[in-house]
Amino acid sequence: MSDPKTVAIIGSGPVGLAAAAHILERGMKPIVLEAGDSVAHAVRQWGHVQLFSPWEYNIDRAAERLLKPTGWNSPDPQQYPTGAELVERYLEPLAARTALADHIRTSSRVTDISRAGFDKLKSKGRESAPFEIRYRNGKGPEVVRADAVIDASGTWHSPNPAGANGLPAIGERAAKDRIAYGMPDVLGKERARYAGKTVAVLGAGHSALGTLIDLAQLAEQVPNTQPVWLLRGNDPAKAFGGGANDKLVARGELGSAFARLVADGKIKLEREFRVSHIALDDGRLKLGAGCCRQTSVDELIVATGFRPDFDFVRELRILLDPAVESPVALAPLIDPNEHSCGTVRPHGARELAQPEPGFYFAGMKSYGRAPTFLMLTGYEQVRSIAADIAGDHAAAERVELVLPETGVCNRSAAPSASQCCGGPAPSAVDACCADDAKAKQEGKAGCGCA
Repeated sequence: MSDPKTVAIIGSGPVGLAAAAHILERGMKPIVLEAGDSVAHAVRQWGHVQLFSPWEYNIDRAAERLLKPTGWNSPDPQQYPTGAELVERYLEPLAARTALADHIRTSSRVTDISRAGFDKLKSKGRESAPFEIRYRNGKGPEVVRADAVIDASGTWHSPNPAGANGLPAIGERAAKDRIAYGMPDVLGKERARYAGKTVAVLGAGHSALGTLIDLAQLAEQVPNTQPVWLLRGNDPAKAFGGGANDKLVARGELGSAFARLVADGKIKLEREFRVSHIALDDGRLKLGAGCCRQTSVDELIVATGFRPDFDFVRELRILLDPAVESPVALAPLIDPNEHSCGTVRPHGARELAQPEPGFYFAGMKSYGRAPTFLMLTGYEQVRSIAADIAGDHAAAERVELVLPETGVCNRSAAPSASQCCGGPAPSAVDACCADDAKAKQEGKAGCGCA
């Protein structure tokens, strides 16, 4: 009898640990390599943020099966956890109290992956060579070999810059002490930094909206706190989301609350502000948009999303969509140029496989630069990938997940039927929902939006 396959999993966030649970359940050996000093290191950075999805959408089924014999108390499925609660009540018990505990290596930052004895150019016999994964753990370089690799390392530590052209704005790096990325805890540990200041938030996604809402709350508590929303586009309504039509209720409520704050003037709006220059001027940040427009603030929060880091897979044969930077077969489902649905039809090993046999992207990293990832989507990804690695291709192809419908994808002041993304998701890879497919047949763009 041959030894069970060894599968290296990069990252110990929700999707990485779910991948390990599925690999273990399939009788294979997972090796989880986490760069941080504890599991779910990235999640801990946004621990103050409440998730849009309740517990019923945040727990992987294979992970749940591992946890049940330990006496784990399952959270109320209808409650909405924060990132910190997700770690404390689910990910930490999963990592410490189940069979996964013996398979996780923290403080182990992956630096390179290749095929043992093969550089990227060499082909003959390549697919039978094991993967060689190099990592650092504070004791010097380490090497582990594996039959397959799942890269679930996420994108949290690779935020997009402020520059509207995808590059850092001129002067952005020099002003780094006054710039934060992602979702700083403005009502908690970062309160003193932002209280009583003029704070600009750049971005139009949920991270930007949530941060601006927190800043508006801080402004009610501390005089002279002024939130400023820097919007690259011209239509703020696109950021408000689906409101009551969103089946993820917390996400809909966030958009509605934000819309009220903007309408009431509690958040200053700067439309069509595409940052090109940043400079320190008499203790403040001077933000420039092109040659003729500028604004002055005390702090800048850049919430323009994230991008994947592919540096450590440069010796593997990887094929990515040139725009989205996701696996090519997945890109049409998630490309924000085509649609903005938050619900993407379930997909798995077939869409995520790479020209390098046995290597897969999963989780947020598999979405490249697209912003629409849901945790349940990642769980379905790794269930399918584990089946594929185990040779159960029928299970890998089978869909075992029903996702909540998003509701409205893009919305103007008053949603109309043509803007609604209701109905079941079709199987075609060029549409995210039924109304989107119908709209494309009519020559329209986006999710049923004219």
